[in-house]
Amino acid sequence: MRSNGNRRAIIVGIFIFLGLAIFIWTVLTLGSQKNTFEKSIKVKAFFQNVNGLQKGNNIWFSGVKVGTIENVTLIGNNKVEVDMNIDEKSVPYIHKNAKAKLSSDGLIGNKIIEIYGGSSQASVISNGDVLNNEELLSTDAMMATLSKNNDNLLAITDNFKVISNKMANGQGSIGKLLTDETFADELNKTVITLKMASSNLQKLTANVSNYTSRLNDSGTLANDLVSDTLIFSKLRSTISQLQEVAAKSTEIMSSLQGAAHTVNEGLKNPNTPAGMLLGDEKTAAGLKTTMQNLQSASVKLNDDLEAVQHNFLLRGFFRKKAKAEKTNSASPAK
Repeated sequence: MRSNGNRRAIIVGIFIFLGLAIFIWTVLTLGSQKNTFEKSIKVKAFFQNVNGLQKGNNIWFSGVKVGTIENVTLIGNNKVEVDMNIDEKSVPYIHKNAKAKLSSDGLIGNKIIEIYGGSSQASVISNGDVLNNEELLSTDAMMATLSKNNDNLLAITDNFKVISNKMANGQGSIGKLLTDETFADELNKTVITLKMASSNLQKLTANVSNYTSRLNDSGTLANDLVSDTLIFSKLRSTISQLQEVAAKSTEIMSSLQGAAHTVNEGLKNPNTPAGMLLGDEKTAAGLKTTMQNLQSASVKLNDDLEAVQHNFLLRGFFRKKAKAEKTNSASPAK
C-alpha cells in the first residue's frame, strides 16, 4: 500500500513539473513574440480610420518587425490614437521625419503599422514622439471607386455602341465617309486641292529661297543694296536730296499760292489799277470812250495823210517814192 502511494505521488509530481515547464515555455515564447521582456520606447501616431487595427499587432520597418501596438484609442470624431512600442535596438534606424501608414500582413492578413522613410540628417526617434501618418484608401473605398469606374466604363461602352450603330447606318460625317461615295469623292477632291496648294507653297518657298540665295551673288543690285555700304550711303544721300527738293517745292508752291492770293485780292480791290479796270464801270466806260476817240482820230489822221499826198506841193515827192518802191520790188533778189 505504501509503495503504491509513493508511486502515485511521483507520477503526480512528474505531471506537475511538466505542466510548469510547459507554462514557463509558453510564457517565454509569447513574451519573446510580443517583446514583453525587451526594452522599448513609446511613440504614437494619429489616424482617421485604422481599418480593424488591434492591440498587439505588429509594427514593421523596411520589412523587419520592430515593435507591437500597445493601445488603440478613439479620441474624437474621425481621429484614433495608436500607441506603439518600438524596440530599443531598432531605434537608431528610425528617424523623426519617418512616416507611419496602415498596411496588412499579406493580401487579407492582420492589420499592421508600417514605418517608412526618414532621412539620416534628422535625429532618431525618442520616447513620446509623434510620427506623421499617411492615410490609405480602405478596401471599401477602393471597391467603391472600382464600382464607379465600372459604371463609367459601361456608359462609355453604351455610347460607343450608339456611335458605331450611327456609323454603320451612314449617319454623321464618319458614317457618310464610310457609306456615301459622293462624300468620299468630295473629300478626295479636297485632299487633291490641299496637295496642289501644298505644291504651290513649296514652289513659292523654293522661289523665295532662290531669290535669297541670289542676294549672295556679287555684282547684282540686290547684293549691292544689301552689302555695299557705298551704294547704300549714296542712296541715302539721294533720298536726302529728294527730301530737300520736296521741301523746296513745298516752299515754292506756298509762295505761288501767296502770290495768287495777293493777285486775287488786288483784282478784287477797286482801288488798284487792275481792280479798277476789272471792277469799276465808270473807268471801263471812259476807257471805251477813249478807245472810240482814238479810233476816230486815227481815221481822221488817215484822211489828213491822204489829203497831204494829193497836195500839189508834196505830190511829186510821193510819186517818186512810190516809183522807187515799185522798182525795188520788181528787181530780182541778188
